[in-house]
Amino acid sequence: MTTAPLTDAELRHVERAVELAEEALRAGDEPFGSVLVDGEGQVLREARNLVRTAGDRTQHPEFELARWAAARLEPEERARCVVFTSGEHCPMCAAAHGWAGLGRIVYAHSGAELTQWLGELGLPPSPVRPLSIQEVVPALDVQGPVPAFTERLRTMHRDLHTGNRHRP
Repeated sequence: MTTAPLTDAELRHVERAVELAEEALRAGDEPFGSVLVDGEGQVLREARNLVRTAGDRTQHPEFELARWAAARLEPEERARCVVFTSGEHCPMCAAAHGWAGLGRIVYAHSGAELTQWLGELGLPPSPVRPLSIQEVVPALDVQGPVPAFTERLRTMHRDLHTGNRHRP
């Protein structure tokens, strides 16, 4: 796990992932967004959650980026990539990330935080056990959460489940 402070460029990528989560929320989807960045810091692809609009619970942005990278990048290129994401990868997405051979992950909020927020709303637990990324892909370099985004993301998740989608 990386503990060094994020650079300004890295924070901008996290910010963009959070903006994509806001776009997803405005579209009626769960608020998750992700950005795939190459080893030189160039954005290769962005994705947002589509589970509700596509009617497919596997339409997570992290999974989309792993599929895209596996189909288009050489293994060495994938290993140098970083995925910046609004929320910690679920086990499905962490496995896809690991199988695709992508590099580091930087996430704004953790799965444990999301589980707590949903519990506070009285919602049932996820049908999939909320494992940390490192429980699924132990050798992966992971950094997060990024506290500067916590309240904004918490509000998005609350708004999704309380029907308040006019925010943010």
